[in-house]
Amino acid sequence: MKSSEADILIVPGYTNSGPEHWQTRWQSKLASARRVEQAEWSKPVREDWIARMVEEANAATKPIVIVAHSLGVAAVAHAISGIDKKIAGAFLVAPPDVANPKIKPKHLMTFGPYPRDPLPFPSMIVASRNDPFCSYDHAGDIANAWGSLLVDAGESGHINTESGHGPWPEGTMVFAQFLSRLKP
Repeated sequence: MKSSEADILIVPGYTNSGPEHWQTRWQSKLASARRVEQAEWSKPVREDWIARMVEEANAATKPIVIVAHSLGVAAVAHAISGIDKKIAGAFLVAPPDVANPKIKPKHLMTFGPYPRDPLPFPSMIVASRNDPFCSYDHAGDIANAWGSLLVDAGESGHINTESGHGPWPEGTMVFAQFLSRLKP
């Protein structure tokens, strides 16, 4: 699949993805990409985030490719059952452990636990071995439950601007390979 054959939904996490974040950079380079905007980025409400995800996905005119980061992954996981359009695939980066009582801020736990049913489309989870918001083992458990391919990003923190992943060229290459394997 080519990016022009898909509606690429950029789904940021808690506090949104800033101007230097890899999601923002990708959105500016992919003509068919649009961001799922949330009314409240710093005090996320699970039901609101899910409703926005469903609304944006159901407005798609082409097969959907989801590019989610962090809490955006949780919003996507909970929204899937409400999406009526074809999801060609999901590229899921740094899913947080939203069932962990040590997560901060605490209201992020309202997004947990993750559904455990296999995803009905191809998916890839990119996880770091030193993500402060999710252990690599937990990311592996999510990938196994969902039938997702797990990609080891090494010691990459939360795979965000703060961990040095503004441009994230390695991610661009992995995403391009993932996209090339999807069916329109």
